[in-house]
Amino acid sequence: MFCSDRGRRGGCGRTFAVFFGDVLPRHSVTAALLGHLLAGLLTGLALKSAVEALHTAFAVETFYRLQRRLRRRLDVVRAWLCRAQSPPVSGRADPLLQTVEHLQAIAGGATGGVTGYQLRFQQPLLG
Repeated sequence: MFCSDRGRRGGCGRTFAVFFGDVLPRHSVTAALLGHLLAGLLTGLALKSAVEALHTAFAVETFYRLQRRLRRRLDVVRAWLCRAQSPPVSGRADPLLQTVEHLQAIAGGATGGVTGYQLRFQQPLLG
């Protein structure tokens, strides 16, 4: 954003970044929708079933791509989460589900993990 100082405007003339927590940069899927999907995965649903439960217009392949992208980025996400709080005890073997539990513990809410992460750490979850 630009704080205009031209004409009669009393701005500072500088630019600054604004980061919206419910937007996944470079993606059409919102953070809330991804949060609902991850919450569905925690309940034990398969990815296809979780997507179908969302009743969204996006193709199932879209969410498979998002899941792969998130899995490739788990090392960065988990490092940021561990800086804020130690991970909760989990009986899950899948690192993605362990990370989702950690997201929910830090960012709060069943589906607010993605938005909360992005607001707290000021960086996109999917890079």
